[in-house]
Amino acid sequence: MTRSAMSPLRAAIGPGLLMAGAAVGVSHLVQSTRAGAEFGLLLLPVVLLACLLKYPFLEFGPRYVAATGENLLVGYRRLGRWALALFALITIATMFIILAVVTVVTAGLAGFVLGIDASPATLSVGILLACVLLLAIGNYRGLDLAMKMIMAALTVSTVAAVVLAFGGLQDMTTISGLQLAPQLWTATGFAFLLALVGWMPIPLEVAVWHSLWTQERAQATGQTPTLRNALIDFRIGYIGATLLAAAFLLLGALLMYASGMTFADSAVGFSAQLVDLYAGTLGEWSRPLIAVAALSTMFSTTLAVTDAYPRVLAALLAVARFGPDDRRARDPHNRATYLLALALVIAGALLILYFAGAAFTQLIDFATTLSFLAAPVIAWLTLRVVTDAHMPAAARPGFWLRTLAWLGLAFGVGFALIWVGWRMLA
Repeated sequence: MTRSAMSPLRAAIGPGLLMAGAAVGVSHLVQSTRAGAEFGLLLLPVVLLACLLKYPFLEFGPRYVAATGENLLVGYRRLGRWALALFALITIATMFIILAVVTVVTAGLAGFVLGIDASPATLSVGILLACVLLLAIGNYRGLDLAMKMIMAALTVSTVAAVVLAFGGLQDMTTISGLQLAPQLWTATGFAFLLALVGWMPIPLEVAVWHSLWTQERAQATGQTPTLRNALIDFRIGYIGATLLAAAFLLLGALLMYASGMTFADSAVGFSAQLVDLYAGTLGEWSRPLIAVAALSTMFSTTLAVTDAYPRVLAALLAVARFGPDDRRARDPHNRATYLLALALVIAGALLILYFAGAAFTQLIDFATTLSFLAAPVIAWLTLRVVTDAHMPAAARPGFWLRTLAWLGLAFGVGFALIWVGWRMLA
C-alpha cells in the first residue's frame, strides 16, 4: 500500500506502541514482578495509581506535536533557554544509567536463553553493538514493525499465564500481602516503593521521545497525524503498558510470593526465574517460546532506549543552536549528529556497567529513583508547554485532564519531598 493510500489513523499508529515497548522492560519484567514477589497484591493499587497520575504528562507529548507540528523540546525552548537547559541537565544525568540498566537485564536474558557463559559486562557489549548496527543501517520502519510483533506475542503469553495462574489459586488472602504493610515503611521497603513509582509505567521524559517518534512517523508515512489519531495511538500503547504492569505484578504474587520464592539479585538469576514463571504455568512446551519472547522484549526496549537518547541529544543541539522558529530546530533529522550522539551514549552506558559490577538490583533502584526525583520537574515543564499561549486553544487539555495533571504534579512533589526528608533523617 502506498503512503497516500494509507488511512490517517493507520498512518498515525506506531509511536504509542514504541512507547509501550520501551515501557515493558525493566519497570514491568523486573520491578512489577518483584513488587508482586515481595509484597503480594499490596502494591497493585500503587502501580495503577502511578500509571493514572502520569497519564496526562505522557499524553502531552503526542498532543503537542499533533497540534503544533513541533516536538516538545521546541516547546521547552519557547518557555525560555532555562527550561531547555533544565531538561538537558536531567537527560544527561540519567541517560547513561538508564541505558545501562535496560542493557544489563537484556544481557542477563541473552546469556540465559542462548546459553552463553560470559560476564554481564561482556554480554552487554554485544547487546549494545547489535543495537548500534541496527540503528546505523536501519530506520524507523524496522523499529516500528519489530515492536508491534514483539508486543503482540508478549501480551498474549502474559495474559494467558496470569489466567492459568489464577485458575490454581485457592484463596486470595494468601497473596494479599496486607500483613506486610508495616514492612513497606521501613527504609528498604520505602526505597523500593519510590523506585517502583519512578519507572511505572515509564519515566516522564518519554513524552519528549514520543514527540520525536511522532515526527519521525509522520515523515516515514508522509502524513501528519491529527490530534484525535495521535491520541488514539498513545492511548492504545499506554493502556496496554498499564495492563501489562498489573499482569506482571500478578504473576509475581501468584507464582513467587505464594510459593515463598525469593527474588534473585543478579540479571542471569532473575532471567531464569522469569522464564520459570511462565513455563511452570503454561507448561514446559512454552519455555523456549517465552524465553525468546522475553529476550526479544528486553532487546526491543534496549533498542528503543538506545535510539531515543541520541535522538533527544541531536534535537537538543538543534533547538539550542537555531532557536524555536527555525525549521532546522522544528524538524531535526541530522544523521551525522545522531550517530555521534549514539556513540557517546553507548560509551557512557558501558562505563556505568564496568564500574557497577554485579550490583543488579541496586543499579535498578538507583536509576528509577533518579527518574522519580526528576519527574516533578519534567511534569511541570510539560504542563506549562501545553497550556502556553503558543499551544492552539482547541488542542489544550481540558478541565479534567488539567485537574489530573495538577494532582499528579502534587503527588510527585509530595513524594519527592518525603524522600528528601527521609534521606536527611536516615
